[in-house]
Amino acid sequence: MDKTFVENILSKGSNKDVRSGAIVEVEPALCMSHDNAGLVIKKFREIGKNKVWKPENIAIILDHRAPAESIKTANAHKTIRDFVEEQGIENFYDIGEGICHQIVIEKSLILPGQIGVGTDSHTTSYGTVAAFSTGIGATEMAALWATGKIWLKVPASYKIIIKGNIPNGVFAKDIILYIIGDIGCDGAIYKSIEFYGETVARMTISERFVLSNLSMEMGAKSAVIPFDRVTQEFISNKGVFTFEPIFVDKNPQYEKVFEYDISHIEPQVAFPHSVDNVKPISKAKNIKVNQVFIGSCTNGRLDDLEIAARILEGKHIDKKTRLIIGPASKRIYIIAMKKGFLDTFLNAGAVIINPGCGPCLGAHQGIIADGEVAVTTTNRNFKGRMGSPKGKVYLVSPATAAATAIKGEITDPREFL
Repeated sequence: MDKTFVENILSKGSNKDVRSGAIVEVEPALCMSHDNAGLVIKKFREIGKNKVWKPENIAIILDHRAPAESIKTANAHKTIRDFVEEQGIENFYDIGEGICHQIVIEKSLILPGQIGVGTDSHTTSYGTVAAFSTGIGATEMAALWATGKIWLKVPASYKIIIKGNIPNGVFAKDIILYIIGDIGCDGAIYKSIEFYGETVARMTISERFVLSNLSMEMGAKSAVIPFDRVTQEFISNKGVFTFEPIFVDKNPQYEKVFEYDISHIEPQVAFPHSVDNVKPISKAKNIKVNQVFIGSCTNGRLDDLEIAARILEGKHIDKKTRLIIGPASKRIYIIAMKKGFLDTFLNAGAVIINPGCGPCLGAHQGIIADGEVAVTTTNRNFKGRMGSPKGKVYLVSPATAAATAIKGEITDPREFL
């Protein structure tokens, strides 16, 4: 029987011929942690080991509460910095470098055909470059640092085919929200998703990132866009030529197959308080907004900022609405500055924050108050996610977010395109 992507990559990683449902033990090429590395360090110390198994396989990126918003966080960051120096961990990125998932892809910390884990649920993002990646807990990561091994159950696989020309005003974020709205927030629990179709084939790495990143919101264990010409060019342009991509066999067995024609969909909005509470923007009229955030690992890349700047050029945000911009990395910040996007945002009345996660998880740099409404390009809208549990969070594309900031209510971006 032919194998799916996840069956092939975990067979190679475990040196066994395995199918979905099997338990395997693997040594990941990448073990990523962010600010929660402080907890991983604590658990690692409790194990009693003095040295991590392979410092070169570990990456730590400070992004969630960066710069530190409290004494507690500052002390945790200090613990992490001291540990990094003690253990000789070279893949350490301090505050301001960017969001962990963006940095992993930017810096090629994981390559096609490799296995990666991270102490963050959106570690599924690395399927963008045809890697297997999934989120794990801090205690699991501590054991991995000590032993170099982790066990996994091989997931069953879903095949998602996306076809059709993307309509004006619709973006990768709208497409994946539309899919999540159909499959449901619990519709792909512990499944490996493979994305195919003519629409996916035409997508850039940044657009594919959105698919892999948000698949976690269906419950996915991993989500991959199989290796192709786009992946090849992206990795080669970074000067990396030595890697071993994993391919899908000709006729693998999928648990479910979904097919979507997105030729006629509208921009989408995920209503509070669940990512699968998705409606077309025509059903989101007259919803007043207090704060708009454009950024995060989901939608803080250059193409996201470019479309937002295009809509905001020469305009000013609504006087009762706050607009916060958060580039996903320092590199993106610098390029956006050189291209004049940041000038456009500032002239429109926006506040630009350093690369990081702050507003997305409601840590700092723009949390919402009781009764306030936020429209955001982030990946979650659970009650209390971005601040007060008495507030409401709507998820949209960067284009919809920019249009919304101008009018002060959820707005169809096609009015400005």
